[in-house]
Amino acid sequence: MDARARLIDIAAYMDRVDRADGETDFRHDAFRKALKALDSAQPDRAEKVLQAFSDPTDDPIPAATTKAACGAWPGGDNA
Repeated sequence: MDARARLIDIAAYMDRVDRADGETDFRHDAFRKALKALDSAQPDRAEKVLQAFSDPTDDPIPAATTKAACGAWPGGDNA
């Protein structure tokens, strides 16, 4: 079952993060928010997971501040 394998991958990722030293960053915070959306009984779980990682603002930034996507919206002023 493909979903089972993906859940095991997620569990392994979480185990590695828990064992690591240092502070969590915005990507891990977004990941945890997405996990909460998965645990809900609402019919829009996929949308909520996507929103957990997405920039909620309406205004585009004038120029990219990095070379590539970083995996989640860091918050603030479209930083």
